[in-house]
Amino acid sequence: MKLAALRTMFALALTFALQGCSAPASADGLRRVSGTDLVGARGATPEDQRKIDRTVVGICAAAVWTKAECVRHGESQQ
Repeated sequence: MKLAALRTMFALALTFALQGCSAPASADGLRRVSGTDLVGARGATPEDQRKIDRTVVGICAAAVWTKAECVRHGESQQ
């Protein structure tokens, strides 16, 4: 998955996850869910891809994205 597409999906997930929530509490919770692996990843190396994958795993585990969306990420890895 290209990093630009992941960033777009992440921004959309954040938008929906944060609707109606107070910023400080939601930001801390979201940080725990998504982690910080994506920071600095450019999608150009296998290590970058692992960082992207670790971020997606947290978001999927927290059910921020639907099961179908999480499966779509895995399909791009094949």
